Amino acid sequence: MDIVGIAGQDTSTNASQSGATLSNDFDDFLHLLTVQLQYQDPLAPMDSNQFTEQLVAFTGVEQAIQTNKNLESIVAQNKSLKNANAVGYLGKEVTIGTNAAGLTEEGTATWEYLLEAPANSVKITVKDENGLEVDTAIGELGTGIHTFVWNAPDNADPGIYTLEIKALSGDKENIAHSIYSVGIVESLENVNGNILLASNGILTLPDNVLAVREVKVEQETIPEEDSSE
Repeated sequence: MDIVGIAGQDTSTNASQSGATLSNDFDDFLHLLTVQLQYQDPLAPMDSNQFTEQLVAFTGVEQAIQTNKNLESIVAQNKSLKNANAVGYLGKEVTIGTNAAGLTEEGTATWEYLLEAPANSVKITVKDENGLEVDTAIGELGTGIHTFVWNAPDNADPGIYTLEIKALSGDKENIAHSIYSVGIVESLENVNGNILLASNGILTLPDNVLAVREVKVEQETIPEEDSSE
């Protein structure tokens, strides 16, 4: 699966590593201070100002450790909340800010594209994972969001495809546009501590979802019995 919009490291791991470093520094500082007090000359004790500065530093490290523990707790709570919220995406249709989309079981891929101005011509190009052109189409010209559903040929690879838009004005100027992937969230995946949404071969963080919609289920109409008999 393609992973969209994942960057950086798990924040809970960073917090844990920082806490371990602070704890080690705290233990080393406490050991050195104890040895210093143990071996100082009773007739020439440590300067009171220097001792006070060391105690202040000692207190600062202790407070930093406690602060780090509180941050770890907050991070864990936020992570649990995000995981719980991610479950709510299951079975929903989502719009993701990427031009990549995978094929559904029906052999289709769906995108949306936004034109920021009316166009004189719009060429849509579908490319495979190797960047090779596999299909082209003519797009809609009006300003706003349009939907493009690609019906892949029977011999199409079940991989990830990308969409490109070439929108031109009457003066042959390029028109600004954006492309989005549309799919149904089929499952949740845990990747390096991040809960990702799996939608038609795309893995993405819930933060990258731009829109969520309920999937419309067409109900089969049962013919009414003829009561005239």
